[in-house]
Amino acid sequence: MKRRIRVEINGRLHEGELEPRTLLSDWIRAEGLTGTNVGCEHGVCGACTVQLDEEPVRSCLMLAVQADGRSARTVEALADGNDLHPLQRAFQEAHALQCGFCTPGFLMSLDVFLRRCPDPSENEIREALAGNLCRCTGYVAIIDAVRVAARALGPVRGRS
Repeated sequence: MKRRIRVEINGRLHEGELEPRTLLSDWIRAEGLTGTNVGCEHGVCGACTVQLDEEPVRSCLMLAVQADGRSARTVEALADGNDLHPLQRAFQEAHALQCGFCTPGFLMSLDVFLRRCPDPSENEIREALAGNLCRCTGYVAIIDAVRVAARALGPVRGRS
C-alpha cells in the first residue's frame, strides 16, 4: 500500500505516493535532485548526507515517509545560482575533492558544523569530518578547505 508524503526540499514542496519502504535518498534522487549520492547504503560513508530540519542525516538509513511534513535540504541548495557557497568555493580552491562522489555529503555535514562552530580548531574539524569517508584524497586539503570556508563566512553565522 503506497503512502502519500509531502516534504519541503530546498524550499519547494515535493509530494508523492510511494512504497513505505522507499529510502529518503532514493526518493530525493527520483525527484531529480541527484547531488545526493548513495555509497555504502549502511550509513558509514556519509555520501548520502542531507539536512532534515537543519540537522545532518544519512538519507540511506531513513525512510522517505519519516520525512513527511518536514523540511529537507540537499547540496543543490548551497549555491545561489552560479554563485558557489563559500564552502563549495573553498573545496574548489583548496583542491579538496578529486572524484567528487563524497563531496555533497561532506558539504552538507560541514555546512551545519560551521554554523555551530564558526572558528573551529583542527581537532574540531577532524571530529566533524569523522562521519564522512573519502577514498580519493588525503584529508589535509579538506581540513584546509574548512578553514578557508570558516574565514570566508566570517562573523556572519546562521546563514546558509
